[in-house]
Amino acid sequence: MKNLQELLALHYVYPLTFNKFQQLEGQVGSIQNIIHLSSINLAKILSVSTKNAEKILYNYKHLMKVNLKEAYNSANINVIPYFSEYYPKKLLEINNAPTMLYAKGDIALLKCPLKLAIIGSRKATNYSRLAMDYIVPPLIEQNCVIVSGLAKGADSLAHTSTIKYGGKTIAVLGHGLFHIYPKENKQLAEEIAENHLLLTEYPPYVGVQKWHFPSRNRIISGISDALIVTEAALKSGTLITTELALESGKDVFAVPGPIHSQQSMGTNSLIKEGAIPIWNGHQIIEEMKMFFRK
Repeated sequence: MKNLQELLALHYVYPLTFNKFQQLEGQVGSIQNIIHLSSINLAKILSVSTKNAEKILYNYKHLMKVNLKEAYNSANINVIPYFSEYYPKKLLEINNAPTMLYAKGDIALLKCPLKLAIIGSRKATNYSRLAMDYIVPPLIEQNCVIVSGLAKGADSLAHTSTIKYGGKTIAVLGHGLFHIYPKENKQLAEEIAENHLLLTEYPPYVGVQKWHFPSRNRIISGISDALIVTEAALKSGTLITTELALESGKDVFAVPGPIHSQQSMGTNSLIKEGAIPIWNGHQIIEEMKMFFRK
């Protein structure tokens, strides 16, 4: 792989998004030339202070002496740079695409032809659990890979339902692979890492930060062909993800809910705004039959 060591070292010390990485390469000609930059020049290119640029260069030069690929391999972590055959090409079409992905598990799932995201409220009720039983099995019969975010509530239900019905699932994390959040999903994460796929844009050491999760949502949307929302309040991160999907021209399916339920107000609102109402997986298959015929 071209310049993988340089890319891994840079991404470890300063995880640039793909468009910013391209700007950097455009300025220096090749990532291999970074090591020869002065801190003043790097500061100008990255729009950071000279002090920060000095720190970046110092750490970068140190990490260039470390075989990061081997270190990641020893921790059962697959690195997937933007030029890898496993990097989902759809991701390069989104704003601020990740330059690098890190994965644990079956990376071949990234090449599966149809991936559908199932998301919803962290405060999902038993209504979401019931919805999964109607939605997930028909999708698995069509070899769909189910994508979600390993969060509490609907995300966890999407992963566990997929596993329960014998399907494959991808969990997109908002932190590095040396951490698991929430802690109560540790066993679920281990199961996914063993037989499915954990995926993140963050180097393994990166911990949990609140602002990572809205950012993570663009990857859930980016690698998926359509989005399914089971429950969502009117103001929620779930609706941010649906906006990203709609901006990309993807279908958004929503489960209609009781008019008195706070956790269905968001989904009912989505339907009013044009989301496709569904109450079983066969409807999704019918709506997306062109994808299923590929």
